Amino acid sequence: MDLSLSRGRSLLLLALAAVIVAAPMVLPGIEGAFSGTDDVASQAVEAARPGYIRWIEPLWSPPSKEIEGTIFALQAALGAGILGYVLGRRHGSRRRDVDDR
Repeated sequence: MDLSLSRGRSLLLLALAAVIVAAPMVLPGIEGAFSGTDDVASQAVEAARPGYIRWIEPLWSPPSKEIEGTIFALQAALGAGILGYVLGRRHGSRRRDVDDR
């Protein structure tokens, strides 16, 4: 199976990725009020039960949303790195098993 891409197809995919990334910044109607699932869940709980009191508080809260986003991005990058490593090792071991036969 040939997985190589032609130059035209590569450029088309690159342009499509750029459009997907740029579209939310350009499209009208988006106010920039993005929030995470934790914020949405907290708002839903507040709406359902106005007097709700949390059972526990976080041990540490990041000082700003930027730092929170950076920590989340680092966590995602670390997870992707570990997943890529594991998949690469499994792929390599299968390839060695086939070559040894």
